[in-house]
Amino acid sequence: MRTATNRLMRWRLHVEGAVQGVGFRPFVYRLAHELGLTGWVRNDPRGVTIEVEGPAERLTRFRERLELMPPPAARIRRITCTAQPPRGDATFIIAASHSEGERQVFLLPDLATCSDCLRELFDPTNRRYRYPFINCTHCGPRFTIIERLPYDRPHTTMRRFRMCIRCQAEYDNPHDRRFHAQPNACPDCGPHLALWDRTGRVLAEQDEALRQAAEAIRAGHIVAVKGLGGFHLMVDARNEGAVRALRHRKGREAKPFALMYPSLEAVRAHAQVSTAEAATLTSPAAPIVLLPRTEASYEALAPSVAPGNPYLGIMLPYTPLHHLLLAELGFPVVATSGNRSEEPICTDESEALVRLHGLADLFLVHNRPIARYCDDSVVRFMDGRPVLLRRARGYAPLPVVLPDDWPEHPAQILAVGGHLKNTVALAARRTVWLSQHIGDLETAEARAAFMQVVKDFQHLYRRVPDVVVCDAHPDYASTHYACRLSRPVVPVQHHLAHVWACMAEHGLRPPVLGFAWDGTGYGPDGLVWGGESLLITAQRVERVAHLRPFQLPGGKAAIREPRRAALGLLYAWQGPDASFRSLLPPEAFTPTEQRLLLQLLERGLHAPWTTSIGRLFDAIAALLGLRLRNRFEGEAAMLLEFAAEQARHFGSPYPLALREQQGRIVLDWAPLLEALQTDCARGLPPETIARRFHEGLAATIVAVARRVGCATVVLSGGCFQNRLLTETTLRLLRAAGFCPYIHQEVPPGDGGLALGQVAALRWGLTLPATPANASRSHVSGRTR
Repeated sequence: MRTATNRLMRWRLHVEGAVQGVGFRPFVYRLAHELGLTGWVRNDPRGVTIEVEGPAERLTRFRERLELMPPPAARIRRITCTAQPPRGDATFIIAASHSEGERQVFLLPDLATCSDCLRELFDPTNRRYRYPFINCTHCGPRFTIIERLPYDRPHTTMRRFRMCIRCQAEYDNPHDRRFHAQPNACPDCGPHLALWDRTGRVLAEQDEALRQAAEAIRAGHIVAVKGLGGFHLMVDARNEGAVRALRHRKGREAKPFALMYPSLEAVRAHAQVSTAEAATLTSPAAPIVLLPRTEASYEALAPSVAPGNPYLGIMLPYTPLHHLLLAELGFPVVATSGNRSEEPICTDESEALVRLHGLADLFLVHNRPIARYCDDSVVRFMDGRPVLLRRARGYAPLPVVLPDDWPEHPAQILAVGGHLKNTVALAARRTVWLSQHIGDLETAEARAAFMQVVKDFQHLYRRVPDVVVCDAHPDYASTHYACRLSRPVVPVQHHLAHVWACMAEHGLRPPVLGFAWDGTGYGPDGLVWGGESLLITAQRVERVAHLRPFQLPGGKAAIREPRRAALGLLYAWQGPDASFRSLLPPEAFTPTEQRLLLQLLERGLHAPWTTSIGRLFDAIAALLGLRLRNRFEGEAAMLLEFAAEQARHFGSPYPLALREQQGRIVLDWAPLLEALQTDCARGLPPETIARRFHEGLAATIVAVARRVGCATVVLSGGCFQNRLLTETTLRLLRAAGFCPYIHQEVPPGDGGLALGQVAALRWGLTLPATPANASRSHVSGRTR
């Protein structure tokens, strides 16, 4: 007998967070029935709403289990509870979704294949045996198939596949793992594979298509494979000829390729994998993880996979299609983004025939449309924790939730990020939704993709921003776009956005001392910044320290050619005196080249001044002969880090003098160069010199922090993708009594700028105080 209505209680629970597409409603349904409660549960634009009715003691148990034992992929941010009058419902149901109201739901990323689906995939007795699109409420596509909220099948690209009787029965059965699994399908009613040649002619379909694609890869061909968020270009990672052909066709001279391995055991044969790294590789996010190579990898893998690199970027299969393909092959493959250089990834098979023409020999495609592209995420472990270097599949579009004690106005903000490694953000009060990695905005195709992501985010969350925030660089493509919108525009200085991003991620309030070290950023004083120390208080931002400037002959060309940065550094050190040139490798310049570049330096023409630590890394790498011309962004700095890691005995750090100039600390590299010159004359190996350089930079951070006297220290910017520099700095800061923070949820590089732009605007601190504006109260930047 049910308890009489007047002795019952009824609660309305609203659950916020990542609670759609994770089996949350089925979980609630089963829990309510188990406890003998009545009512309903439904999706809505802000999350999940539950009305549950029953005795008080059972309602309390219901809420406790809701909070303590939600579905594995769910991330509950908050549960609010209000009392309602009892209604005497007869049972508990899943009600139709409610689509009206403010959109606050956390849309879930795509999830790697779960163990249950994987077991069924390789079970010959299962009806989904070898079906490449198997999924359930615990795994499968989410972000890349949803077209609008709330997350229901009619709102996804699966709407064109009508479920068969058996799939529908699973979908309707509250005791089935596929109860309300929106992408549910099987070989009878769901998407299927096809193998195309370069003209789009169908060579094979379904399982035969997969087997023939595997044979093609085994034979050394390049196959474009349509996955979750776009195409991969795949090739046998053991076949040097095939890998070199891929490099040649893609125009990717030396940048390391990502690899996909059949299993964790296979990974361990070629890379050192810690327990934490293994957990990340096998997590639902399943990112690429940078791992130290074993000696066996050099024999087993093609040299062109990662030339001169002691690390491998490795991921495991994360879709049923990838599991089947890698199981068929039994060896690692290159799995690089299906695009041409500087272009977004292909998502449509017909588009791929055009854009990947000449790159791929065959196309393994399927007919499930991709709503939006999403590249693979990249993680590197630092200080024992995962740090995202590229935030995309498996993480986007999960938001960062700002602390309750932070300002929340302007309420709705669009942040358009920077120019390189672009991401965008959309903020509504305390929730900041972060887009997937978009990339460099160098080409028309990349800029079109950027604009589509902005429109897509606003459509998905139904948000019209009150204000648009951008980088202070006037020539960035993202800045130009922001200024074309019919909204107030506020610029944020590049390095300040880096620091604010880390503060937002950790919920830090001022005062904070931030070290923003990277390659390039627009400085309000006209210099190219990149070695900045910014003290953020509740009232103002002060640039308290920076690297001593030097010139970059040829401007942007110096980014591609570290030898130019080296020449500019030496010229700033000793002027036109020819004696300094003995530090340059003999092959660095021809006499004519050197004479012309020195003329640029002497005349100050096309030779901008910079305070960039990134360019200092380049210069030192060039002086040591590690890399005179970069074949990809950051190559020289990476090689300097790798060399430093090899040093076992290195002596004292190279000194950087702290000098006072116009009320700021200047990090003078002259003593460093003097020490380096002495060590080169002594014949010390490059590894030792590189390590002393790294140790010197870390010690300098501690010295500046002591001089400034702020206990909370933030490290941000692309230079802190360098594990040796970051970990050494953290160790020294902690030993000195400081509380340091690094990035984890968003990249330390430019992929984190959009979050920092939102945070800076919310606090009204978007530009550092300079001699020109230090006397007046700080403002949030000019509005265009």
